[in-house]
Amino acid sequence: MNIRTISGDLNGRSADSSWCIFSGYVAVVHLCTMYMAFVNQALYRLIRIIYFQNQHLQSLKLYLLLPMIEYIWAICIMCVLIPWNGVVYFNNDYFCYVSFASLRAIIWGAFFAYLFPFLCSLMIYIRITIFIRHHTNNLPLPIKRRHDRDFLVVQRILIIVSLLLILGIPSIFFIIRFIITGDDHPLTNRIAWFPVGISMSGLSVTLVFTIPQLKSIVVKLFQQNRIKPATLATIPTRIQMKSVCGTG
Repeated sequence: MNIRTISGDLNGRSADSSWCIFSGYVAVVHLCTMYMAFVNQALYRLIRIIYFQNQHLQSLKLYLLLPMIEYIWAICIMCVLIPWNGVVYFNNDYFCYVSFASLRAIIWGAFFAYLFPFLCSLMIYIRITIFIRHHTNNLPLPIKRRHDRDFLVVQRILIIVSLLLILGIPSIFFIIRFIITGDDHPLTNRIAWFPVGISMSGLSVTLVFTIPQLKSIVVKLFQQNRIKPATLATIPTRIQMKSVCGTG
C-alpha cells in the first residue's frame, strides 16, 4: 500500500479499476491469515501441554492443512466486503482498501483480522495458565520443563499480538473521529497504514525469536555462512602446499 502511494505521488496516475478493488480485498484476506498464524502457534503449544497424549493432534499434516483452511475461511468471511462496497479506491492515496466511511465494513474487517486472533490467543493462554497451575506438580520433571518452555512461547505470542493491536490505535482514532465529525481526514490512510507496515515488516523477525525451532534453524544457517568462507580459503593453501611438496 505504501509503495503504491509513493508511486502515485511521483507519477500522479490513477489506479482505479476492478483489479484494484480485488487487490484491496486480497490484502484484507492476507492480513487476516497472517494474524491467524499466531493462533496456530498458540494452538500447537496448547496441544503439546494439555493434549500431549493425543498423537493425531500433533501430526504434521494437521498443521500443514490449518493455513489452507484458515485462508479459505478468511476468503468466505471477508467476501461480504465486496457487496457492501467496503473496498474502495482512495484518490489521494492511489490504492484500494476498506474505507473508514463504511463503518460496517471497517468494523467487520477489524474484528476478524485483528480482534478475533487476539481473543483466540488470549483464551488459549488462559486455558494453559489454568492447566499449569492445577497439574504442574503431578507431572514428571522433563514434561514439566517442556511445559514451561511452551508456556513461555505462548506468553511471547500474546505479547506480540498485543503490540500489533496497539499499532492499530491510529486507525481506531480516525474511526472515532469520523463517527463524531463525519469528516474523513485526507491523511487518514497514510497515517493508519504506517504502523501496519511496520508491524508487517517486523513479523518475520519476531516469529524467528518467538519460535525456538525456527530460531535454531536461522542460527545454524548463520553459522554455516560464517564457516564456509573459512573452509573455502583453506582449499587454495592446501593446493599450494601440495604443489610445493610435489616440486620439491
